[in-house]
Amino acid sequence: MTSPDPALTVALARSLTQERAYHETCRAALAAMVDGAEEQVVTGEDVSASGADAEVLGYRLRSQAKELRELPQGPLFFGRLDFEGSTAAAADGGPGAAGECVGECVGEYAGEHAGQSYHIGRLRITEQPAAPPLVVDWRAPVSRAFYQASARDPQGVSVRRRFGWAHGSQGDSADLTGLEDEHIAEGQAPDSGILASEIERPRVGPMRDIAATIQPEQDDLVRGDLASSVCVQGAPGTGKTAVGLHRAAYLLYTHPQRIRRGGLLILGPNRTFLTYISEVLPALGETGVRQSTIGDEIARHPVTAADDEHAAVVKHDARMAEVLRRALYGRTAGLADSLAVPDGSYRWRVPADALRRIVDGVRAEEPPYAVGRERVRTRVVRHVQRQAERRAGPQTNAWARKIARAGSVGAYVDAVWPRVRPEELVAQLLTDADVLAKAADGILDAREQKAILWAKPPRSWKSARWSAADLVLLDEVAGLIEHPEGYAHVVIDEAQDLSPMECRAIARRASFGSLTVLGDLAQGTTPWAAREWGELLGHLGKPDAAVVPLTTGFRVPAAVAELANRLLARLDVAVPPVRSLRRDGRLRTRSASDLPAATVRAVREALTHEGSVGVIAADTDVVGVREALRAAGIATAGPDELGARVAVVPAGLAKGLEYDHVVAVEPAAVAEGETRGLHRLYVVLTRAVSRLDVVHARPLPW
Repeated sequence: MTSPDPALTVALARSLTQERAYHETCRAALAAMVDGAEEQVVTGEDVSASGADAEVLGYRLRSQAKELRELPQGPLFFGRLDFEGSTAAAADGGPGAAGECVGECVGEYAGEHAGQSYHIGRLRITEQPAAPPLVVDWRAPVSRAFYQASARDPQGVSVRRRFGWAHGSQGDSADLTGLEDEHIAEGQAPDSGILASEIERPRVGPMRDIAATIQPEQDDLVRGDLASSVCVQGAPGTGKTAVGLHRAAYLLYTHPQRIRRGGLLILGPNRTFLTYISEVLPALGETGVRQSTIGDEIARHPVTAADDEHAAVVKHDARMAEVLRRALYGRTAGLADSLAVPDGSYRWRVPADALRRIVDGVRAEEPPYAVGRERVRTRVVRHVQRQAERRAGPQTNAWARKIARAGSVGAYVDAVWPRVRPEELVAQLLTDADVLAKAADGILDAREQKAILWAKPPRSWKSARWSAADLVLLDEVAGLIEHPEGYAHVVIDEAQDLSPMECRAIARRASFGSLTVLGDLAQGTTPWAAREWGELLGHLGKPDAAVVPLTTGFRVPAAVAELANRLLARLDVAVPPVRSLRRDGRLRTRSASDLPAATVRAVREALTHEGSVGVIAADTDVVGVREALRAAGIATAGPDELGARVAVVPAGLAKGLEYDHVVAVEPAAVAEGETRGLHRLYVVLTRAVSRLDVVHARPLPW
């Protein structure tokens, strides 16, 4: 074994000492930034300005101070870039002179950074607002070279330095335990041990950010243009969820006014998943972002009823949109009689044919239903106004408002374009077979119509019990009546499981914004899960969005990936197999006559290793698995209890989660548990970061 070069050892120790000292400087600067933000709040409240200006200024200052106070504790930088001509690397010191243009304001070209050196971290740190930064935000243009520079394309980078920090570090400078220099300009970019260690670090607690480990293909997606929608088809372990969250952070940084004005929404498949990812954006300095589920977004009422699978499939079908549209606009009708409108002692008359033309014209324009009501009213008033002006000259706005409020005008509008509550319309449609048959004629067959009719109709819509699928219908009608407020950008994770009607609900909220769509067709587990992206993107209102595949796995070990690819061949989706860069990890299959005892043994062995243990079983078997483990003295938690050493997870909630060691119990039961059970099993088998034990008593379904 070759002994380490003493000179290199001394140089490394000196570099570590200097970088730790630099981190102390950064910590002091950050503390001053926090104190300064608090002081600005106090000072800003005393600024002499109009009430509105003072309120806006105070809100901005308080928000800035709050964001700085809420930053999680941790290392302040994870990398450094030395551009060609920099003396920093040679001197083993801090950054070179950054000049007047700091990292955030420079262009894309490395030539502008010649001779410069930058530390890269999760947020910008500076001693003075106008001074060169001590740490450059990972989202700044100059930071892109940290992720993209290579021996083939150095981008002007001489040395890329990565820093190794003790696991769980709260930002103590003594936790800086190592560093690696890649001499890019000299064609030296060896595999990074620090990078590999960070990727393979044990998973305990909530999901963490990947700002230090973003790969070039991920970086391209993260920094995509705000105006462009993109769909990421990501195999297990390729980091698609992290890409979506980091893209959200990048857009908040790059387009702060546009994003904060329009809002940014993160949509996940369930609350367990949202809990798991909840700390990623705050760790990147972004707080206050709405993270929700599609169910929460459309929840006009609590879910107190359940549909059978056939009914749910019909209700989630895109054809229901036309059924609902017919039912809604079928309530509009022209009247045969003319309309008399009082104006003092005089009465204006609008002929029946003119009224029919008004209603037919508004219907042809297909506005939102509530807008249509007001257009009918406005055009009736305009017709009367033209008569009045021919008789007596121009009329005032006050006169027009008086005519619009006339009782006969209001009664006419209510008759030809009545007010409608979404609940009233949907309840009538699902309880009255004749109403449904008329709206669904030529769209749904008799069997489908029967499937969605309520077995026990409520006395009125006010006492109705709504299923999750009913809420999708209510949202569709509400959107037909009045468009909801939209977001500037929406990130959708596990999008392959969305139904066409759920996609339409999202499209209404992103009609003027863009989307980041994340998913894996192989992991589609709902009865309506997508089998190809084109149709789903059409329902989302973004048919031209680019579909970008991610196939390089950084989380799933090669042995686990190979098993998953065997199962992938049995799934009815055309997606490329995952290719793992992980040569570590372990896969073990155990056949057992006593399944509970074998599960206990597998978990006990897993606990001899570092990291989290996820015991995943068919939803119907979870209680028995938990009882067996507790009887053996093994403490267990549910998937929502982050940080627990052993979690017992129903297969139905495993999507998006990850554990260092997974014990998959009875795969055959998972595969048989639902219509797309093999897809669910594919999800279960790909939750392992390091080790997977498959425990079974029945034949394996692959």
